[in-house]
Amino acid sequence: MYGVVLAAGRGTRMRPLTDRRPKPLLPVGDRSLLERVFDTAIDVVDEFVVVTGYRGDLIREAIGETYRDHPVSYVRQADAKGTAHAVAQAAPVVDDEFLVLNGDVVVDASLPRALADADGTAVAATEVEDPRAYGVISTAADGSLAAIVEKPADPPTTLANVGCYTFEPAVFEYIERTPESERGEYEITTTIELLLDDGHRIDVAPYTGTWLDVGRPWELLEANELALDELIESGGSIDGTVEEDVHLHGPVVVEEGATLRSGAYIEGPALIRAGAEVGPNAYIRGATVVGPNAHVGHGVEVKNSVLMTDASVGHLSYVGDSVLGCGVNFGAGTNVANLRHDDANVRVSVKGDRVDTGRRKLGTIVGDGAKTGINTSLNAGVKLGAGETTGPGEAMTRDRMSD
Repeated sequence: MYGVVLAAGRGTRMRPLTDRRPKPLLPVGDRSLLERVFDTAIDVVDEFVVVTGYRGDLIREAIGETYRDHPVSYVRQADAKGTAHAVAQAAPVVDDEFLVLNGDVVVDASLPRALADADGTAVAATEVEDPRAYGVISTAADGSLAAIVEKPADPPTTLANVGCYTFEPAVFEYIERTPESERGEYEITTTIELLLDDGHRIDVAPYTGTWLDVGRPWELLEANELALDELIESGGSIDGTVEEDVHLHGPVVVEEGATLRSGAYIEGPALIRAGAEVGPNAYIRGATVVGPNAHVGHGVEVKNSVLMTDASVGHLSYVGDSVLGCGVNFGAGTNVANLRHDDANVRVSVKGDRVDTGRRKLGTIVGDGAKTGINTSLNAGVKLGAGETTGPGEAMTRDRMSD
């Protein structure tokens, strides 16, 4: 069994976090999104095939030629021409039954297991409250797939297409016959329609576990919240250096090589990665990840946030419900607003549209290498692009991102 993992997209809705990395390499807890997908399928897949595109070299460097003793091959989708086109790139490598998994979603191991246990071609489906935003699945009397209708106004069922599949190599012939969609892409759901038209039986693999499409910055926060729920089950572990007068409450993981300085106060779930330094006299609470070699200094409070590798919030600052990319540096007195005065949901600009995040509390999204001057204020929902800066005392109420 092969595991074909789609990881070619640029992830423009996730900007600025994807300006310098492909979306599947964004961190969720102690691993990347892509590694989490591998881990869910590790027991049912013999070899992984990763379809890369945007910044694919970084994926190769991060994963290598094997993952947990499983061979990893790479194929390239030079142009983003749809899911069927992406799957087609694996044809030179794949010569047996294979799973198709997305490299930017959070699922659990029961999903690839359900697909692997299916008889031949299969589509994963899950129940949703409002299926109008999904591909909606209809089943025949024997439970097999009857049809997939994309985003119908009047859904025939509440079964949504998860976007993960089992195929046999014969599907590549049908992909070659797949016509271009109205969007100018070659869709795998159209390929499935061709299979149905030719009388092929397609199983519907039911899935009831976690399913989170991490497509926009605030969904990365949600993904990390889910990942840190695992700490609650484990109870946490302390392998790094913890000085006197450090207070730990709830599940906290301090990896080997991390340091908690005197006066640090941490309320879990929290993950302090290797090489990170917290304190002295810092306060961390909520579902927070302090990434490898990151720094949270004196008089800093961090709440429900993600600080990626080498990010630094040196002193006298507040960071709430935010994501800080690699190498971000917050000057002294930088403060993040994460709540509107009218208590309405925070809105964020995504590809030119103002989008309701569904979150009452959301702070700032900061790209790799950005820096703030001292006493900077960042309004709820603003984005500071990769490499961008602010001046001393600046109040940022609009996004600052280069095209």
